[in-house]
Amino acid sequence: MKDILVVAKLKEGNFEKFMGFMQSEEGMNERRKIADLSKTLGTVSPDKSSVMFKIAVHDEGALSSFLDGSNPVSKPIFEEVMVSYEIFELNKV
Repeated sequence: MKDILVVAKLKEGNFEKFMGFMQSEEGMNERRKIADLSKTLGTVSPDKSSVMFKIAVHDEGALSSFLDGSNPVSKPIFEEVMVSYEIFELNKV
């Protein structure tokens, strides 16, 4: 497993829709394919325009697919709510 930080910029007014998907059964099932959900930490900017998640990833290919639009489950919602995202690999120092 790798610790990964994902920072996503959201379109204005779409935080609730984004989180609704991420917490839905459909979203949770896709996220389980990517990472250990019990180790996920998330936060949101005060204006709700950005979200950040630290995740313990066990399938980096599935993570890329989930975010880049090639996953058929996440594609429709992410096209609607997301402006951009960045992925950072975390290393303990």
